[in-house]
Amino acid sequence: MNAQRPVQRRRMEPDARRAEILAVARRLFGEGSFSTVSTSDIAAEAGVARALINHYFGSKRELYLEVVRQMLVIPPSVSERLPPTTVEERLSICVDRWLDVVERNRDMWLSAIGSESIGDDEVERIMLEADEIATDRVLEAAMMSDVTVGREKLRGMVRAHSAMLKAASREWLVRGSLSRSDLHVMLTRTALHLVNTVFPAVRDD
Repeated sequence: MNAQRPVQRRRMEPDARRAEILAVARRLFGEGSFSTVSTSDIAAEAGVARALINHYFGSKRELYLEVVRQMLVIPPSVSERLPPTTVEERLSICVDRWLDVVERNRDMWLSAIGSESIGDDEVERIMLEADEIATDRVLEAAMMSDVTVGREKLRGMVRAHSAMLKAASREWLVRGSLSRSDLHVMLTRTALHLVNTVFPAVRDD
């Protein structure tokens, strides 16, 4: 039997190494599944010892949950440094940035949003956390973070919009019924209609 080839390691700072392991796990879990991908697979692809994965993440499940969290929680970069322009333009930029993230990580995104149906309490908590953060990002882009009157109604509607966003992404990535540009227009304009027209109508009920 051939001796196993030793893992080729590169010296990296801990944060960079952790990020690299996450990137590899995101790709492998997207290509396969939680059950088919092992920590040995991830370690070999990342060029690290399996013990290092356990050191950073504790277990394969914890690593998988972190990958799901990373995919579902909209990164701060989506709504950072937006120009002081119209709400429509700011929402358009956010949607475009979010589509970039999803397109780069297509398989893992679909796997992550598919996790909604498995009845896992920890995944459900991640989903709820992601919805609240997504709501914060949308309200920041719409310059409505400081709204107090009808605030819970507004947040509820934005969370509902996020659910539609996930379904729409499947139409783009799986069914091909919508193009990326179609999705961009749809998500931007529905978000704009929600904050400019729907919210004022229900707020004043």
